[in-house]
Amino acid sequence: MIPEDHLRPVRLDLSRTKTYSARERTNLVTIENLARPGIDPVPEWRNAEFDELVERILEARQNDRPVVWFMGAHVIKCGLSRYVIELVRRGYVTHIAGNGAVSIHDFELAFLGGTSEHVPTAIEDGTFGMWEETGAWMNRAIKEGSAMGLGYGASLAYFIDCHPEMFPFRNDCIVYNAYKLGIPATYHKTIGTDIIDQHPEADFAVLGGASGIDFAVFCSSIARLEGGVFLNFGSAVTGPEVFLKALSIVRNQGYTVRNLTTANFDIIPLGDYRSEVSQEHFHYYYRPRKNIVNRPVSLGGKGFYIEANHMISIPTLFARLTAKG
Repeated sequence: MIPEDHLRPVRLDLSRTKTYSARERTNLVTIENLARPGIDPVPEWRNAEFDELVERILEARQNDRPVVWFMGAHVIKCGLSRYVIELVRRGYVTHIAGNGAVSIHDFELAFLGGTSEHVPTAIEDGTFGMWEETGAWMNRAIKEGSAMGLGYGASLAYFIDCHPEMFPFRNDCIVYNAYKLGIPATYHKTIGTDIIDQHPEADFAVLGGASGIDFAVFCSSIARLEGGVFLNFGSAVTGPEVFLKALSIVRNQGYTVRNLTTANFDIIPLGDYRSEVSQEHFHYYYRPRKNIVNRPVSLGGKGFYIEANHMISIPTLFARLTAKG
């Protein structure tokens, strides 16, 4: 039976989109201005609950329990990639996850040595996100990896590893380092939110399928989260939603995940964030509060909200963990 015409609305021909070389772009974040763990000074900052969270992370790793790190793109845009890499290298983090934007900024740093364009001006002339190398190479990497049964993150890492001449800055790439160190890096994308979706080479079935594999890998880590820690840095929508669904799946399948620690890092003041919040208050609709801090620990464990800029919280976390660990 052929669908009626009204089920086939007019589609814009995405293959007509023009692209430009990313090498001609001005980048706001570069290899030269990335923060340097153990070298750059750590800001003075104290938070009593943060100290307790550090102890819980150390206890989890001492007991060989996972520490899952989810993030939004501003962790990379704040120049903090090397901190994430060092936390993985030193064994404090066992799984890296992020939204699609994280993968793009990380990939651009690896081949270009810079990332983060100036959006306000680029959106005016239609050049925003229209970068040939980024779109073509990432879509190619994911297509090739998908054909081998790899997920989104593994496809990118394998492509970088196979083409070192194309990625002179790969040692500052999070997904590449995770791959070399043998821990999963998963990316949980939404179709239409990322600049690689704008490229004529985008295959949305492949992108969705590869991200679906990563979700299953993510669920595998969450299935082992009893006694472990889930950290979310600045992902206000994707991180909380992916985590809550994964937690529901693993509990549905009979995995015991009751005694866990969760923490959300952001700059929004929430006040007494463990108290009940009315649907009349806008905090009720802030996903991390419900989906990370409160609901997942209703059976046990503890949820934290750490209010701080990433440029303070992440270097401080690294300094405290390495000083005690």
